[in-house]
Amino acid sequence: MRRTLTAPLLAALILASSPAWADLKVCNQTVRPMKVALGRFNGTDWMSEGWWTISPRKCRAILSGKLDARYYYLFASNGGAGSWDGNKSFCVATGNTFQAIGRGSCAARGFDRKGFFEVDTGTKTDFTQSLSD
Repeated sequence: MRRTLTAPLLAALILASSPAWADLKVCNQTVRPMKVALGRFNGTDWMSEGWWTISPRKCRAILSGKLDARYYYLFASNGGAGSWDGNKSFCVATGNTFQAIGRGSCAARGFDRKGFFEVDTGTKTDFTQSLSD
């Protein structure tokens, strides 16, 4: 007797064998584009990097792959009226993209210093942070 797979069973098998997508995503819930910078520990050093531009009412992955830390740090600005910041200092640059290894001596290395807010991802390997007015 020959058996055939039903559509739901076939779909379940395909999903089980596919790699799981995991990212750190930021959603812009405002009406203006925003630029986002990320601060994190890379396993060896503290570092910051950016800028990701996120269109209004859209989401974007700023870190791809399975999250391997509980805490990440974000700074975001809409270029005028608003910013999302905090009390953890990281270095940032004013250009389109940057990467800064280390959190200290920002000015001496040609960077500005900004306060980032903490994002607690818990034990999740995939996390979305929404930013709104």
